[in-house]
Amino acid sequence: MSESLPHEDLGASWRQARPRPAGRHLDSAACSRQSHRALEAAAHHARHEAELGGYVAEAAADDLLQQGRSVIGGLAGMAAADVAFVESAQAALVALLTGWRLPAGSRVACLPGEYSPNVAQLRTYGLRPEPLPVDGLGRIDLDGLARLLAGDPPRFVHLTHIPSHRGVLQPAGEVAVLCRDAGVPLVLDAAQSLGHADVDLGADVVYATSRKWLAGPRGVGVLCVRPALAAQLTPVLPEAEGVPPLRAFESGEAHVAGRVGLLVAVGEHLAAGPDRVRERLGALGRATRSLLDGVGGWRVVEPVDEPTATTTLVPPDGVDVVPTRTRLLNDHGIVLSAIGPERAPGEMTGPVLRVSPHLDASIDDLEALAAAL
Repeated sequence: MSESLPHEDLGASWRQARPRPAGRHLDSAACSRQSHRALEAAAHHARHEAELGGYVAEAAADDLLQQGRSVIGGLAGMAAADVAFVESAQAALVALLTGWRLPAGSRVACLPGEYSPNVAQLRTYGLRPEPLPVDGLGRIDLDGLARLLAGDPPRFVHLTHIPSHRGVLQPAGEVAVLCRDAGVPLVLDAAQSLGHADVDLGADVVYATSRKWLAGPRGVGVLCVRPALAAQLTPVLPEAEGVPPLRAFESGEAHVAGRVGLLVAVGEHLAAGPDRVRERLGALGRATRSLLDGVGGWRVVEPVDEPTATTTLVPPDGVDVVPTRTRLLNDHGIVLSAIGPERAPGEMTGPVLRVSPHLDASIDDLEALAAAL
C-alpha cells in the first residue's frame, strides 16, 4: 500500500483517548467509539442526577449546555439560539415537520437515493417527496436543480449530505446558493457529515446525530434552524418568555447526561482541528478504496478520491453480504455494517458492505480487512 495517512498524531491521540477496542472497529457511520472523557462526563452528570435530583442537576449544567449549543451552532454556521438538543437525527426531522405544519400535498424535492425513514417521515406529515435530478452516482445535478427551482419550485429541498448507503459527498454549498437565490428553504440531513465534512454551508436547517462522526453518546441529536425559518415553526407547547423559541422543541424527558457527553466530544473534535480531521478521514477513504476494490471480487462504489471516509462494497455474484459481515466479526474481529436495499430503495439494487473507519484506523486495519475478504 503506497498511501501513507496524514496527521498520524491525530490517529494516535484519538486511539489513546478511548477504551481499547475488542477488535478492528471500521463502523463509525453506524456508531463511533466514545472517549474516556465523554464517557466520564456523561457518568458524572448521571451521578449528579442521583445526588441532586434530575432537574436540579440539569439546571446546574445550564451554562455548559448553552455553551454546547453555541459551539454546535458554530459548526453549522448558526448561533446558540438556533440550536435545539433532541434525541436523534430522526427526532430532529420529526420536530421540524411537527412545528412547520406545512399543508398536506406540499412537494419536497429529495434525492432518489433518500434514506427511507426520512421519506417515511415526509409522507407521515402529508408531504409529497419528488426526486431531485442526479448523475449515475446519485450526486445532485446542479444544472438540473437550477431548472427545477426556476420552473416549478418545491416547498423545500431536503438534501442528505452524505448518504447512509454510499460515501458520496453532495455539493451542499452550491445547492444552498441555488436554493437561496430561488427563495426555497434547504434542509440538510447531516447525520453522516457533522464531524466528517464541513456543514457550515448556508443551509436553512441542519440536523444531525451525536453517535456517528462526532463520537458522542447515543440518544442525542441536534436541530439547527435559522431565525427566518424558525419563525415559521409552531411548537406543540410554547416556550417560556425570554427563552429562544427553538428551545420549545427540546424534550423535558431528555437524556441530559448524553448531551453533556456530546459537548465533550464536540470539544475534542474542535481541539483536533476539523480541517485536519477531514483530511485524515478523506485519506482513510482513499486508502480503503485503493486497497479493497477488486479484492475477492468485491467492487467499490465510490470514486477513489471521494473526500469521505465511507466506502461501500458490492459483493461478487453469489456472495451474501449479511453472512459475510457476521463472519468478519466472529472470525476476524472486524466491525462493519451490512446495508440492505430497503435503506435507499430508490437507488440501491442490492445489499452492500459499508466500511467507515475513524481517525484511529491504520493501514494495517485496512489490509487485515482486505485479507479477510
